[in-house]
Amino acid sequence: MERIKICSISLQTIILFLLILASFWLNIDAATCKPNEKIRGKRPHCSEKKVTSHGTKAVLTLNSFEKGGDGGGPSECDGKFHSDNTLIVALSTRWYNHGKRCHHKINIFGNGRRVTVVVVDECDSTRGCHNNIVDASKAVWEALGVPKKDWGELDVFWSDA
Repeated sequence: MERIKICSISLQTIILFLLILASFWLNIDAATCKPNEKIRGKRPHCSEKKVTSHGTKAVLTLNSFEKGGDGGGPSECDGKFHSDNTLIVALSTRWYNHGKRCHHKINIFGNGRRVTVVVVDECDSTRGCHNNIVDASKAVWEALGVPKKDWGELDVFWSDA
């Protein structure tokens, strides 16, 4: 009886150890922060909270989609300017995929939160935008709960909604 009890405790200990190891392994990428210093913004920001690894790893940057804003011209998807108070993004050229994601919703996971946004523009990789960028309106940064003083860059994951 004593031997069965010891084996049962050892098996429970091994299972617990494997669960802890698995959860650490699944979240290790989300805990790594390597800001890209070539992107404009006030200062790089790294989430101290672990983000669930759902989707494609990216760098969230700040963009204005309004007329006269730092985004340049009107959106590629519809040729219009958009309010920075809406949950919208521009995707790097490879993810924009020749406009196939125009007006589609995507989920962004960052800063311990998830937000659903609409793709309205391309962040043109042939004009200096890196190929791992989700360029977001201020409304997206607010929805993710990032303090305004930390807006600029944030490691995130994104997926089609």
